[in-house]
Formats: sequence, C-alpha cells, structure tokens
Amino acid sequence: MQEKNLTEVTEFFLLGFQTSQRLRIFLFCLFFVVYCGTICGNLLIITLVSTIKNLQTPMYFFISQLSISDILLTTNIVPNLLHVLLNNGAAISFIDCITQLYFLCAPEVFECFLLTVMSYDRYVAICNPLRYSTIMTSGHCVILSIFCWLLGFSVILIYILKITKLYFCGSNIIDHLFCDILPFLELSCSDTFVIHLEIYLLCIPLVFIPTTIIVASYTYIIRAVLRIPSSTGRQKAFSTCSSHLIVVSIFYWSLFFVYVVPTKGLTLTSSKILSLLYTVVTPFINPIIYSLRNKDIRKAIKESFGKRATW
Repeated sequence: MQEKNLTEVTEFFLLGFQTSQRLRIFLFCLFFVVYCGTICGNLLIITLVSTIKNLQTPMYFFISQLSISDILLTTNIVPNLLHVLLNNGAAISFIDCITQLYFLCAPEVFECFLLTVMSYDRYVAICNPLRYSTIMTSGHCVILSIFCWLLGFSVILIYILKITKLYFCGSNIIDHLFCDILPFLELSCSDTFVIHLEIYLLCIPLVFIPTTIIVASYTYIIRAVLRIPSSTGRQKAFSTCSSHLIVVSIFYWSLFFVYVVPTKGLTLTSSKILSLLYTVVTPFINPIIYSLRNKDIRKAIKESFGKRATW
C-alpha cells in the first residue's frame, strides 16, 4: 500500500559524462566517427556476403548475422549517447528507457548463441570436413540463425516485462551513458532481489553454457589441428578460426568486466568507460577483425572497389 501512495517516476535523466564542454565535444566527434565506421563496416560485410558468390558459405552467413546484430546494438545506444553528450545530460521517458534496455540486452544474448553456433561451424569444418557440406547446409544455417534471434529476443522480453512492474518513486537521475540494467534497478523503490537473482540465474543458460560449448569446440579443434602433419596445413586451419576466436575473446571479456567483476571498487567514470567496450567498441572492431584477418573478404573488397574504379 505504501508503494502505491508514492509518486511514480515516469521520466529519467541520463547524466552521461559530467565534464568540460571541450572534452564532451571531443567525445561527441569521436563516437560519431566510430558510429559511422561501425555502420559502414558492417553494412559492407552484409553487402559482400549477400552479393559475392564465394562468400555465400555458412561461416560468412553467420558473420553477416553478427553484423546485423552489431548495427542494431550500436544504433540503439550511440545516437542517444551523442544527444546526451551534446546537451550535458538528457531526459528519457520510462518507456524509451525500457525499450533501450531491451534492444541492448536482446542483441547481446543473440550474439552469445550466434558465437556458439559459429564455433560449432568451425568444429565441423575442421574435425569433420567430409561431412561439413551435409551438416551445415544453407537450410540448417538459416534455422540456427532464426533460433538464435528468437531465443535472444524472447528470453529478454520475459525479463523486461517483469522489470516494467517495478516502482520508481525516488530519484530519477541515472548516472550512466544509457539505460543499463544495474544503474536502472538501483533507482527502483521495489524489492529488486528477485530481479538480481534472475540475472545471475540467466547467466547459466545464456553465458556459461555457450562458453562451455565454445571452449569444448576449440579443444577438439586444437587437438585436430595438432594432428595435421604439415605446418602449412596447421597454419591454414588455425587461420580459419583466428578471427572468430578474437571476436569471442573481446565479446566475453568485455561482458565479464562489466557484469561479473565486482564494481564496488570502480569509479562511476570507469564503469561508464567499461560499458562502452561492448556497446561501441566491439561492434566497431568486429568488421575490422574479419576484414584484416580474412583473405576472402579482403579479396572481395578489392574486387568490388576495383570494379567501381573501372566504371
């Protein structure tokens, strides 16, 4: 009864970086350039995979799905972040905050499962090369991709619906760059113990199980590669996995430092900077990693720009 008598908060205020105007303008320009690079880089990969016949394989199909997720994630965060930086803070309605939180968490969960599927793809390619074409058919790849999308967005939707039932009746200031889960829950007047418990319980199927599958896949991959007699063959086999392994490492380490490592000893500024790792930095460097470390994509880029130059 006491909660119902309190005035409910319907709008929040994102503080962003409370610093000098010069630094905020510099950060605005930096994030704007990074955002443009992220969109262009990921759109380039999506276009190449959909138009170049040599890239229409399971591995590149999953890379294009990762690019779609990165575009969705960074578009959900960066435009509003630029608005916050430009105005030294900005108001955001309750429904917009919930929407931003949903489209922050859902792509992250999707990527957890997609990176797991990609590790299985590499496992089949290296450990069962003769059966690869029959196991990883185009139909199976589409089904696996759809499953990852549905699982990521449906699980988070159930969780978000529970958050909408919380009461927010005190301070409406979120000392963060965007509506992230932990700063958001700290403002609630309701008991959030169950919500926090669900976060940790969800980590088991959404993070630890995919991580276990990825580690197991690469354990078998390494064992299979080490059995290859020629050093050239081993190098070629490892090169097909290196890009994915780098992306997996960056993705999981950034999530680990933000959500798993205790943040009590961190300043608010440090916490904000860490949150930029998986929302801004990772979507930006993913296409760079796949472009620099993949001969097929580099070749496709050169051919595409070469043809345009001849026009």
